[in-house]
Amino acid sequence: MADGNRSDLDRREVGNTGVTLGRLAAEALAAREFAFVPHSGFKVGAAVLTAGGKVFRGCNVESAAYPLTNCAERVAVQKAVSEGERTILAVAVAADASYLRKTEGAARAGSAGAPALPGPADGAPALPGSAGPPAPLTLDDFVTPCGACRQVIYEFGPEALVLLVDLEGGRFLTSARELLPGGFRLEGFVR
Repeated sequence: MADGNRSDLDRREVGNTGVTLGRLAAEALAAREFAFVPHSGFKVGAAVLTAGGKVFRGCNVESAAYPLTNCAERVAVQKAVSEGERTILAVAVAADASYLRKTEGAARAGSAGAPALPGPADGAPALPGSAGPPAPLTLDDFVTPCGACRQVIYEFGPEALVLLVDLEGGRFLTSARELLPGGFRLEGFVR
C-alpha cells in the first residue's frame, strides 16, 4: 500500500482532515514516551485520527496482573470513543522494532504486504551475511497491533490506514482490513 518515499508519505493528508500521516507518526512517537512499562520495558505509542479530524493518543499501560495490561492502540481508540468519536480514519503505532531485524531474514522471504519506507539514515538494514543493496523492509520488520487491537481498530475503522513507525524513522503503511481480513462486526445485527 505504501508508495513513494518517506517524505511523500509523511506529507500525505488523511481524508480532508488537514492531518498528515507525518503528524500522526509524531503523535504516536510522543505518546510512546508516556508508556508505563515496569514489567516488560517495551514502550508503544499510538495515535488515532477520527473522521472528525481529532487526534487521540494512547500508550501501553502495564499492570502487575498482566492480563489487565492495556495496549496503546486500544487506549487511543477508547479515548476517541469516550469523547464521542466513532469512526477511525487512521492509526499510527510507534515502537522499537530493531529486535525484529536481527534474524537471518527467513521471515522476510515470504512476507507479504506493501513496501516499507526506510528511515532517514542509510536505508533498510542489510540482511546479515549478504552483499549488495539492503533488503526492503516488510510488515514483519515492524511492531504490529496485537489481535485484540486489530479487532478494535477494525470495528471502528475497517478501512482505516495503519501506519507502523519504528524508532529509526522507518514507516510501513497498511490497513485495518489487511491486518485483520474477515474481521468480526455486528453491523446489521438485530437485537
